[in-house]
Amino acid sequence: MPKGYWIARVDVRDAERYKDYVATARPAFERFGAVFLARGGPVSHLEGEARSRNVVIEFPSVQAAIDCYNSPEYQAAAKIRQEVADADMLVVEGV
Repeated sequence: MPKGYWIARVDVRDAERYKDYVATARPAFERFGAVFLARGGPVSHLEGEARSRNVVIEFPSVQAAIDCYNSPEYQAAAKIRQEVADADMLVVEGV
């Protein structure tokens, strides 16, 4: 079964409150086997629109990635994120 990956591009508007998002999301990530492959860090912008923070998270499967996003634990965190950051998020299937 192919792994699933969250790709998130984020512009954080309130860094202090964003920490609340991270703490609230942690149980969902642990429950669904998330492994962070990239989290923030330097970016080399090549094409298109860039955001300041880029995250890649690996999950055991595409379904686990989707289930994590839809879980009550993550949705509580998502409400915080949506208040303090602008984000583009998607799930892709690994090869």
